[in-house]
Amino acid sequence: MSAISATEKPQMQQIDLNTLNLQQLTQLKNQLDQELTVFQESLQTLKMARVKYSGSKEALEQFKPDWNEKQILVPLTGSMYVPGTIKDADNVVIDIGTGYYVENDLDSAKNFFKRRVDFVQEQMEKIEVLGMEKSKIRDAIREVMEIKLLQFEKEMMKKREAGGDAE
Repeated sequence: MSAISATEKPQMQQIDLNTLNLQQLTQLKNQLDQELTVFQESLQTLKMARVKYSGSKEALEQFKPDWNEKQILVPLTGSMYVPGTIKDADNVVIDIGTGYYVENDLDSAKNFFKRRVDFVQEQMEKIEVLGMEKSKIRDAIREVMEIKLLQFEKEMMKKREAGGDAE
């Protein structure tokens, strides 16, 4: 009836939920809840990265080749700036991650950020699919747990009734 995965995958094992006891179902549900929390946190992190990369790409779209010697404010922190001058409007230095920076021409830099946005979006979509599958599994576990709890309650009532008849 209820199985952990509707589609078998090499890394996944199918389990009939009806064969598990309440304790095992609870442990499995708790594990899925933890995994779903990790997925939500990952999605939030990826959304922030997508916003950052999109913002960088949009900033490059505004860049004009005739901006050489233009006065600008250079951010030192999120709320502190110093005056600066653009020396080479045809090239920018971009943060490619883990403390590494690369000088690129504008088109290459725009392409870099477009690829990053696309990659992050793909990862978000993969996580969302996994999250939906895990949610469906968790819901199936909840249903089986409810059925088993109802069965347990019925058995307890029968035992009480049987015990009451003996008096």
